Amino acid sequence: MSTFILNIETATTNCSVSIAKDGQTIVLKEDNDKSYSHAERLHVYIDSALKEAGITGADLSAIAISKGPGSYTGLRIGVSTAKGLCFALDKPLIAVPTLAALAKQAPMDHGVVVAMLDARRMEVYSAIYDSNYNEIRATEAQILDENAFAEILQNGKVYFIGNGVEKTKTLITNPNAIFIENKLPSANEMSALAYKKYQNNNFEDVAYFEPYYLKDFVALKPKTKTK
Repeated sequence: MSTFILNIETATTNCSVSIAKDGQTIVLKEDNDKSYSHAERLHVYIDSALKEAGITGADLSAIAISKGPGSYTGLRIGVSTAKGLCFALDKPLIAVPTLAALAKQAPMDHGVVVAMLDARRMEVYSAIYDSNYNEIRATEAQILDENAFAEILQNGKVYFIGNGVEKTKTLITNPNAIFIENKLPSANEMSALAYKKYQNNNFEDVAYFEPYYLKDFVALKPKTKTK
């Protein structure tokens, strides 16, 4: 019997929905209009994706949500929608780390990938993965400067991906840095990650699950006032 999973990605301006069959995306509906119109589009995309896949909500094995970090509003809309569907359809909830799915868009056979999302000012949310997309440094909120990621850049190629790249490339000039621009998290790359969690029965508590907002930023020390 086939396993169908609905994947929902709303952590950034990209409103993205996919239907996966046994870990492979069979339908993808997404649009990045940069206006955070998830509230208007998300349910439309879900209905459209189900119809195109030729299934109904009852045929789903699980519902997967991109858990963050990312936009507070975007994550709230996505998680609320996923929870509502889980309750209504009596389906399990799967949470996929947003940066883990984003890293999958980096084509590489060696080196490491830094998946990063723009936060504020010179801050980003980032996580680091090896060439097999295994996490080697957990998600952090960090302030960028010219020495950011210096240690891993000394060891070989580093692929930077996500909407945090634009301001990162203005600071890092190391020749080992490869910047992959114009990429945002997508429900497409969630498919394989969600299926793996489904196979391992790695589900969330629908009632108590909350997005990973990563509110605690790395703060700069205040300057000492001189008298």
